[in-house]
This record gives sequence, C-alpha cells and structure tokens, in this order.
Amino acid sequence: MSDDDQRDQTPAEPAARPAAAAGPQPEPIKFFGTTWVNHDGTYALRRVGMAAASLVTAVAAAMLLRLSYEGLEIGNVGPFLSISVVVLFAIASSIAFAKTWDSFKRRPAPSSDEAALKGLKTIGFIGSLIAYFLRCFAEAPGERLRRAEYERATAEFARRRSTRTGNPAARRPKRKK
Repeated sequence: MSDDDQRDQTPAEPAARPAAAAGPQPEPIKFFGTTWVNHDGTYALRRVGMAAASLVTAVAAAMLLRLSYEGLEIGNVGPFLSISVVVLFAIASSIAFAKTWDSFKRRPAPSSDEAALKGLKTIGFIGSLIAYFLRCFAEAPGERLRRAEYERATAEFARRRSTRTGNPAARRPKRKK
C-alpha cells in the first residue's frame, strides 16, 4: 500500500477548539495581529519594519512613475499630456493620503463614497503608502480606533456582567403599590 492510500484511510483528527473566551476579543490589525493590545511580542519591531517597508515601496513606486514620465517624454507626446499626468498623480496621491489618514481615525459610514474613490486611491497609492509610513511612527495604523472600540466593548461587557445577580426566574415578584 502506498503512502497516499494510508493517508486516505487514516481517520481525521478533530481540530482542537479553543475555549470560548469571556468578553470581547480585540480585532486584529493587518501585519500586527493582536500585539497592539499590550504592545507585546514583536510589536515594536513590526512597526519599524512596516514603516521601512512602506517607505521603500513608496520610493520604488515614485521611481517607477518617474520612468513612466520619461517614457512619455521619449514618446514626445507633448507638454499638455505630460503635465496632465503629473497633476493627475499629484491630486490622486493627495486624496489617497487624506482618505487613508482619515481611515485610521474613524470607520467610514456604510453609505459613504469610499467605494467610488477606490480607483482614485489605487492611482494615488503613493499617498496611501506615505500615510501608512507616517502613522507607523506613532502607532500601528488604525490602533487608536480599534483600541477605543475594544475598550468601549470591554467596559460594556463588564457593565452587563456586573448587573447580573443570578437566575431572574428565581426572583420574587415586585409588590404592587
């Protein structure tokens, strides 16, 4: 019997289920997980690494855009198109920077125009990378927002747990006045 046949016949082991933790769980941040809660583990190293990675990516993207612009110059497309491309990327990058920076402070409303600006933020990706780079100096991007939500949920959970006094069915009925 080959190894493949033996693997097919072995019973699957049930996955170990983690015990249900009491209270709200922190929302993980991309590239940081939940290390932002206590700033433990490799949190500081991750912040430095993400800041460096976003800066290097932004510089590489700027070099790529410069090569693209030089290609337009070599193609002799004219000054109007060359200036239009530079202005387009500058405006798109500034809008992407502002929207990315705001997304670290508050969640967008469900009916907001974030979906409509997705293409513009893609074109201005250098602005988003620079916002990510700058935010890594203070905290993990989006940490303040998630921390406020987590602390609010923890306080609400503690308030709800502390008001419980036992089995409500075993209580005596209130006297009528």
